Amino acid sequence: MFRKDVQNIHDLLLYYMRKQGLETPLLQRRLIASWPEVAGEAISRYTTDVRIYNQTLYVKLTMPALRADLSMRRTELVQQLNNRVGAQIITDIRFT
Repeated sequence: MFRKDVQNIHDLLLYYMRKQGLETPLLQRRLIASWPEVAGEAISRYTTDVRIYNQTLYVKLTMPALRADLSMRRTELVQQLNNRVGAQIITDIRFT
């Protein structure tokens, strides 16, 4: 017997994750995990904490000079991180 309403398992998983409110936390976790890849190995060495609050990524750095350099690349980093996870998760980055 062949069913006409066959759906892709990927679409079904996304639907149920969205329905249960699990999609956003998962995407936030992926974005935080992708910080070392997007920022680079040299910058990630000076990163001590990365977290998201109210669509803002907070990155704690141990080198003050690096803060100024990364602040100039803020919009570029936001775009790259959102592209990495495939959704608009953050709108800004704050370096502390």
